[in-house]
Amino acid sequence: MIAVIKREAYMSRIRPFIGGELIKVITGIRRSGKSVMLELIKDELAAAGVGRESVVSINFEDMRFARLLTARALHDEIASRVKQIEGKAYLFFDEIQEVADWEKCVNSFRVEFDCDIYITGSNAKLLSGELATYLGGRYVEFVVYPFSFSEFTELYRSAFPDTPPNVCFQKYLLFGGMPYLGNLRYEEEPCRQYLKDLFNSVQLKDIVKRNQVRDVDLLERILAYVMANIGTTFSATSVSKFFKSEKRGVSTETILNYITYCADAYLFYRVRRQDLQGKQILTTNEKYYAADHGIREAVYGGNMRDVNLVLENIVFMEMLRRGYSVTVGKAGDKEIDFIAEKHGEKIYVQVCYLLASDETVPREFGVYETVPDNYPKYVVSMDELDLSRNGIKHSNIRGFLTAARWS
Repeated sequence: MIAVIKREAYMSRIRPFIGGELIKVITGIRRSGKSVMLELIKDELAAAGVGRESVVSINFEDMRFARLLTARALHDEIASRVKQIEGKAYLFFDEIQEVADWEKCVNSFRVEFDCDIYITGSNAKLLSGELATYLGGRYVEFVVYPFSFSEFTELYRSAFPDTPPNVCFQKYLLFGGMPYLGNLRYEEEPCRQYLKDLFNSVQLKDIVKRNQVRDVDLLERILAYVMANIGTTFSATSVSKFFKSEKRGVSTETILNYITYCADAYLFYRVRRQDLQGKQILTTNEKYYAADHGIREAVYGGNMRDVNLVLENIVFMEMLRRGYSVTVGKAGDKEIDFIAEKHGEKIYVQVCYLLASDETVPREFGVYETVPDNYPKYVVSMDELDLSRNGIKHSNIRGFLTAARWS
């Protein structure tokens, strides 16, 4: 029996706002579990005594609600249904970006009715610019990511009990964290097909259709380039030169636009570099990491070949899940994989596959020589032995990902 993962890390953040006047906005890549979060919230409301008759729930990708894809039609429908509810109404809108001018009617609901509103969307620009002005800061946003290694392990072991931690991690390296894979019992071919279809859906619905992309072939080439080069510093200029070498002229502006569209669809994340000596954010040669490394394996392959970069990707996504702001550190001619900051706390993290040689150990630990502060410094690898030295902590990656906190 496949378990239902309660995702308490998210619920603990959302719970204080349940029943309050702020609009709860849940965003993230398509199929990352946003709809399940809505169901978990409904369960909590039911446990608190809220009757089903007080809940209105609409998924705008369901054809039954196709007539509600304008602000006016949605407003009239909700106004009619709320009239029949005694006391507070609880409104759930899944994939709200499908509704034209959705922000106008959602704000109107907040003003007109005694209601508690929850919305989900698959685009980072859901609350940007003019859209946010309608809501006037009267919302709180939660980003839902694919499963962490801990969540994956819990689900995988519900299907295959007693699987050793190292085997779970090997499976996580290949499959990634998309929640639905548990329903496929992690069978390789069905999972690969599902992830390919998911990728195509994100590309078509959340990138091509939303941004009216005309050159789909170019978009696919840029996607392939970024996915192949996760964790590698590059610029739009270097990508443009790459395409020129393939006899394909593309402006840096077009490349930047297409990469931005992909990031807005949560397909991957951009990480800026920070100069530790000048204490400034550098605007060139950023890095990108995939929202889900399992999609990368299914569509492009090579996760085991590029295991060092995939391990970086996994650590980066875990930092985002825990609410850290992350940059890449530049210290002279050396680079620190991650500087993670939250609430005045800071940690440094260097990620590698194995500390297997006499050259690797000084290289990975030596990056911290020019960092004089006393914040925690980690080297994370697949090694089972603790190789900590000189005040720098070494951690096996499984232990690092499942630690209650980093300090």
